[in-house]
Amino acid sequence: METNRQINKKIKLFYIITIFIIISLFGGLFNANYSYADNLENPTNINNPHSIANDQLKIYSNAAIIIENKTGKVLYEKNSEQKMYPASTTKILTAVLVIEKGNLKDKTIVSRTAIAEMKSGYTSADLVEGEVLSIEQLLEVLLVRSANDASNVLAEYISGSIPQFVNLMNAKLQELGCTNTHFVTTNGLHDDNHYTTAKDMAIIAKYCMGNATFRKIVSMPRCIIPATNKSAERVYKNTNDLIINTSIYYYPGCIGIKTGFTSQAQNCLISACNKNGLQTIAVVLGASLTENRRSARYVDSKTLYDYAYKNFAFSKIATAGTIQKTIEVQGATQETKNLNLLLQNDITSLVNKKYSQTITPKIELNENISAPIAQNTILGKVTYTIDGQSYTSNLIAEHNVEKDETKITLIRFSILIGFLVIILIIFMILIITIFKKLKKK
Repeated sequence: METNRQINKKIKLFYIITIFIIISLFGGLFNANYSYADNLENPTNINNPHSIANDQLKIYSNAAIIIENKTGKVLYEKNSEQKMYPASTTKILTAVLVIEKGNLKDKTIVSRTAIAEMKSGYTSADLVEGEVLSIEQLLEVLLVRSANDASNVLAEYISGSIPQFVNLMNAKLQELGCTNTHFVTTNGLHDDNHYTTAKDMAIIAKYCMGNATFRKIVSMPRCIIPATNKSAERVYKNTNDLIINTSIYYYPGCIGIKTGFTSQAQNCLISACNKNGLQTIAVVLGASLTENRRSARYVDSKTLYDYAYKNFAFSKIATAGTIQKTIEVQGATQETKNLNLLLQNDITSLVNKKYSQTITPKIELNENISAPIAQNTILGKVTYTIDGQSYTSNLIAEHNVEKDETKITLIRFSILIGFLVIILIIFMILIITIFKKLKKK
């Protein structure tokens, strides 16, 4: 026969098992939260922007690069990180800083120090000491005429002195991430310590083209400076032949930006083009002449643009409203529990028309997805990674998801009944145990 101690041990063990069962039942009832992380089962086949390493173009310039302006993606490059002299392409940074920190309607006076370094043969606007011009007029002759004297006048207007303005330029270069560029002058007149790379100049140009005033001025075929207190009216043609429709180098769709030349830098050109929905920026540095005596900076720029517009385009890789995944929502009615997750916005990517690859997008769903859910609620996101660049859109609920109150109530009622039955069984066992003990006595 079992002793009282053995019986008590069995009763305690029964209690522990019973409590564990109850906790498990109630935990399963009230924990209706779920999280998801998955990839699409059906990958998307798209054109992939392909590395340009295997595409060989005939580029005469010592360094060159072309990028897509919106994304900054490099479409082609040659020696793009090689140290080069930028010549007057430097002036684009001078101009954008003046636009950002000055007022176009302000007037300023040409000082002696601003024009002291101007020598015969240097491109200028023939500014005279004591001449009064507006900041807008000076910016126009700076970018259209490539006037070296105007850059110094503008520098003094912003910073009080040329050296202080140069400090401002170099601070901006650091801010933009142009770590291989250092400027010494406001206009690009040669100095061994005034250098850059094609890639850095593309970064600077991309930043400048984000300014509407800058875009307007660099696209002007010519500028007119009305008569001033020291000079009659002056008219200057843009030095960038890509935007001059009478030039043999004219390129339709070209909208700027800036030429440059010194004997050390040779011919340089930063240009921009907007065609077929694709905005591009090209930089060529260290150019001379082709074998048939054409200007290599224009020939190379047109070669880069022809290559870009032939091979690249923006393409829709995923369409808004399409089903990306179907999930089953816990705690929902039978009619609404199966939920399609839709792409909220189109996803568009820059692609190379010649190459294709299969892309499997990554889906990340929110934690704690459960009923009820309203239509168009954001429940996660989908990300396409193409050639190292990620494109993301939200995933939204296709329809309302109703909470299944009847089912939950029934489950809870059933568990409650089960709990009462267990309590009753325990009570009966206790009564029987006590009765047996009394009977032995």
